Amino acid sequence: MNNATKAVNSQSIDWIRLIELSFFAIILITLLWSSYVDIVHIWLRSQTFTHGFLVVPIAGYLIWRKRLAIQQITFTTAPIAIPIIAVTGLIWLLARFTEVAVVEQFTAVAFIPLIVWLILGTAAARVLAFPLGFLIFAVPMGEALVDPLMQFTAAFTVMLLRLTGLPVFWDGTFFSIPSGDWSVVAACSGIRYLIASLFLGTLYAYINYRALWRRILFIILSAIVPIFANGLRAYIIVMIGHLSDMKLAVGVDHLIYGWVFFGVIMFLLFALGNLWMEPPLTTTSNKMTIDSELPSIAVTTEPLSRSAVLLAIGLIAFAFWPLLDTLLQRTQFTPANFSLTLPVGQAHWQIRASAFTDWTPHYLNATLEMRRDFEDQMNTAAPVGCYFALYGNTNGELVNSENVMVSQGDLVWRMPTHQEVDVSIASDDLTVIESRLRSDTQMLLTWNWYWIDGYATANEYLAKFYQLLATIKGRGQRQVGVVLYTTITDNKQDAARQQLQRFANEMLPVINARLHEIP
Repeated sequence: MNNATKAVNSQSIDWIRLIELSFFAIILITLLWSSYVDIVHIWLRSQTFTHGFLVVPIAGYLIWRKRLAIQQITFTTAPIAIPIIAVTGLIWLLARFTEVAVVEQFTAVAFIPLIVWLILGTAAARVLAFPLGFLIFAVPMGEALVDPLMQFTAAFTVMLLRLTGLPVFWDGTFFSIPSGDWSVVAACSGIRYLIASLFLGTLYAYINYRALWRRILFIILSAIVPIFANGLRAYIIVMIGHLSDMKLAVGVDHLIYGWVFFGVIMFLLFALGNLWMEPPLTTTSNKMTIDSELPSIAVTTEPLSRSAVLLAIGLIAFAFWPLLDTLLQRTQFTPANFSLTLPVGQAHWQIRASAFTDWTPHYLNATLEMRRDFEDQMNTAAPVGCYFALYGNTNGELVNSENVMVSQGDLVWRMPTHQEVDVSIASDDLTVIESRLRSDTQMLLTWNWYWIDGYATANEYLAKFYQLLATIKGRGQRQVGVVLYTTITDNKQDAARQQLQRFANEMLPVINARLHEIP
């Protein structure tokens, strides 16, 4: 076979691979349409993830930069990608079952580089590893860091204020100085700075450095710098408000100062990165770099029949899971009479005639919400209430970051602290989330946890596992958010905790019995 014939065959194979990629792309988008639409919806509604619209064009540009290296590769189907595709599909399905959106969306995006690996082969996947891996920034994730970032920002700001010499009263994410009150909310946590910095820093490191240690070091700096910078930003804003007698940095200018400060920090970060910039490649070294990106083993042309068989198996390994999800969604059972019989009392606990608080937990899209307040007939201790959020269909999600005791936009109630605590109830150990709430007129102590088909836990990951078990058993509708609450009098939080403990010891068996009656 002469060189001209080889070139024609090579071009034919390239066109076949492009057709295969296009076919798989259509199947991928069709079967995972809902996952991709959810990602785009989050880009649209959340300023934190607006950068997602830039990810695909940037990844395309990075792939175009690799065109010379790609031209040197003979494409071969990679059978090793098939089991990884199958496992990824299983994880995607489990995430759908348990409504773990971030895992579902992550695996949906992960299918893209896996399918490219399957069709074009290991050599191409190695060259395109970063451009395809950059697609991870399309996944809206990082919200789990909001709370710890809020806690850090508040602690860091208070430390700097005290170093400045200002007296500070500090209560969780709320603090007061002589000139006024301040709080660190989700928008001030720095999560937007962190994600934006990582996004830009990773891209900067890849384009401007070749040495792996330089890239990793700059990416680490891109993660650390915005966290401390956000704490410094919060301190500066508080000081501006304090020195201006609360006339500046308390309105929309608060956000303007923040983003201007972030722009300055990113400029300084990139300026620092320029200090260890590597010299540009010469033509010869550029050719050597392209060659070094290719595997050392020789790659031969693959028979089309073998490729067709492997791609068919790969298609089955991928498509099986979305099709199974569609089948299971159609046969999902939702009870016609979904309800909960509230407890009416036990021993000396009696139903109160009226509510003792206007506070209500924030559970999003619950199928049914019910509550009842009790008072102790044996003593004058604080009353105790119980609240239940029932999820009996797929319209809502029990384990959700938006299901909270106090929403961020609440104008009346605040939640200075919340933490996991271990309690012993009726000789059984239970971990609950204990939160302290406050308004201008009242303080509350709450315990909340998840009840899923007979299992009780406050751990979100364990709750998702119980959801999976319940779904497999056909009892996925038996999911309830349970909240107990009482008042804190004279700042005696221990007394409120003991009151919740007494109520739980005497009433929880009755409550659990009612929960087990859910269809």
